[in-house]
Amino acid sequence: MKLYPIEAGNFKLDGGAMFGVVPKALWERTNPADEKNRVEMATRSLLIEDEERLILIDTGMGNKQGDSFFVHYGLWGEHSLDHSLAKAGFHRDDITDVFFTHLHFDHCGGAIQRSKSGVLSPAFKNATFWVHESHWKWATNPNLREKASFLPENIMPLQESGQLNLIKGKGPFLENTGLPFSVFLADGHTEKQMLPLIEYKGEKVFYAADLIPTVGHIPIPYIMGYDTRPLLSLDEKTLFLEKALLENAFLLLEHDPHHELISLQKTDKGIRLKEHFNFDYYFNS
Repeated sequence: MKLYPIEAGNFKLDGGAMFGVVPKALWERTNPADEKNRVEMATRSLLIEDEERLILIDTGMGNKQGDSFFVHYGLWGEHSLDHSLAKAGFHRDDITDVFFTHLHFDHCGGAIQRSKSGVLSPAFKNATFWVHESHWKWATNPNLREKASFLPENIMPLQESGQLNLIKGKGPFLENTGLPFSVFLADGHTEKQMLPLIEYKGEKVFYAADLIPTVGHIPIPYIMGYDTRPLLSLDEKTLFLEKALLENAFLLLEHDPHHELISLQKTDKGIRLKEHFNFDYYFNS
């Protein structure tokens, strides 16, 4: 097996929304805001090369929306999904599986492309798309709080393609899929977010997705305003961080543009950042 972090593009989100009730004077120590109160964000996917399978976890937001959509998100930097795949030696058509932690637009938008004539189709024509069944029901009948994050143009073409595979149950539930990882289920941010837990080169790597999007979100009370069940997020973060610390595991951060791979330590203030690393340097140097 080989792992490749895939930088799918950078954007910005309102810092207050990203940190909920936490005062700006605290969260801006780790996540400084621009003049519009926006903090810098990454969309960092993970590519798993495992025998004959090439599995992509999340796809970023893609580029099929127009300027009227992207103007709100302050796109910045030079990263793109295609460029990052090519840098790793692959092409979209090589991907055999796309695994979604959840279907918010910044995690799944890159899976669907729009032709010049406006036709929507899968950007990964040879891939199976994996979504949790309960999350699929949640995303296709969205609540008002999340409706702006579940875009029909990202979601319905997955079903129409015939490439969608729904994962059922509360876990463990991947035994018959052949996917080379286990999953931590979290319901605080959205229904049945799936966080892959991967054993790699004698270490454990947890893909933290939106449970812990940046290093600034490691403290337990630092919960996003986007979370639908913030009190549940508190319990899930506690369990997840304690599990990671107990197993001496790394976290791969999906949304932190400046911290790719991190380790944790126990302090008198709780679990906190220990060190951060470049993924390739740590595992391949």
